[in-house]
Amino acid sequence: MLNFNQRQILETIEMIKIHHLDIRTVTLSLSLRDCITTDSTTTANKIYDKILKYASNLVSYANELEDEYSIPIVNKRIALSPISIIGEANTDCDYVKIAKMIDKAADAVGVDFVGGFSALVDKGFTKGDLKFFESIPEALSSTNKLCSSVNLGTSKAGVNMDAVLKTAEVIKKTAELTKDLDSIGAAKFVCFCNAVTDNPFMAGAFCGVNEAECALNIGVSGPGVVASAIKNLDKTADFGEVSNLIKKMAFKITTTGELIGRKLADKMNIPFGVIDLSLAPTPAIGDSVAEIFKAMGLEQAGASGTTMALAMLNDAVKKGGIMASSYVGGLSGAFIPVSEDSGMIEAVEKGSLTIDKLEAMTSVCSVGLDMIAIPGDTSKYTIAGMIADEMAIGMINKKTTAVRIIPVVGKTVGDTVEFGGLLGYAPIMPVNSFSSEIFVKRGGRVPAPLHSLNN
Repeated sequence: MLNFNQRQILETIEMIKIHHLDIRTVTLSLSLRDCITTDSTTTANKIYDKILKYASNLVSYANELEDEYSIPIVNKRIALSPISIIGEANTDCDYVKIAKMIDKAADAVGVDFVGGFSALVDKGFTKGDLKFFESIPEALSSTNKLCSSVNLGTSKAGVNMDAVLKTAEVIKKTAELTKDLDSIGAAKFVCFCNAVTDNPFMAGAFCGVNEAECALNIGVSGPGVVASAIKNLDKTADFGEVSNLIKKMAFKITTTGELIGRKLADKMNIPFGVIDLSLAPTPAIGDSVAEIFKAMGLEQAGASGTTMALAMLNDAVKKGGIMASSYVGGLSGAFIPVSEDSGMIEAVEKGSLTIDKLEAMTSVCSVGLDMIAIPGDTSKYTIAGMIADEMAIGMINKKTTAVRIIPVVGKTVGDTVEFGGLLGYAPIMPVNSFSSEIFVKRGGRVPAPLHSLNN
């Protein structure tokens, strides 16, 4: 256990009232390997029982710490082993039945979201994986708290282009099945290159097969704190000074997260896992990563220089945060979701921020194209091409990249969509109108880059 500086913690707590500092999520990571059976009903029941056994006190204990330390804990979540693996041995392979039971368990323990309705298909499909992909749209449209993810590529394996196209089809069908709710089902689904196994953030959280029986992972936030500090810095301060200031803020934010995470793990009598250092924005004014760019001197997010600003921010957050924690993991850096960041929304509305610019920024951010609403009539081939581009960035740069886009049925450029809560709202963004069909239908696996041969 680290020796925490009480003065620093008190200073950090003061940031809560004005600059939206919070613990974005406490996420219980839970292995389901012992729930595998040959019958979907039995498997579903075992999963339900295990969630209740380990997570019954998660929300109440988190609320107690929230009151004790006056630090908001915004979300309480659970991350499960990839369900494609857990359900594959079932003779009937009824993944939707399992999904509904997981959602029922999430309601019973009171968490906000549960992740792990996931598959890892970067090198190909098993028979169970194929059935799992077919089940995703119905599972997401018939549940409330379930989140789903798939890993389509890695820097070691390359990118499974057959899975990329299937993923685009999943996104389109999920959006259609939830069109009465502005296609919100697609907001609960994300695809990755180089997915990490200890990510506490949704929709991509899952408990990797290499993870322990259970652990408590935590995700911190605080973009408003960083933006405020930079605004108070002299306008002539150079980038070395800006970077050092971000590192100091990240240290304070992470110290608070480490304290809460370890306290909660102790109360639940489970191991503390990792702290994810990512700056996660919300739709609230003043809680924006885009505001950090403006504080650095850019007129809007998306202006020339934004990618450099994000690269420096990501690096400084990691350097400052890693000194405040024994175990850093997850994604760690800065998120750039459009609908969840008021500054990003403003930049899109003013024409400063486009999907092409967001794609460039994903080469240096924590994840990738995130919470972007696009016209509902966008073809699956265009969506597959967008996914392929993002997978390429992750594969070549040996980093995690992801795509969470929502083709909102019935809406087009100029419209807005309201998702509510942390998901926020978003203007519908235009996509490239030229076809990717022949390219993405080639299929097969894009070979891994040369640097993958590093053994």
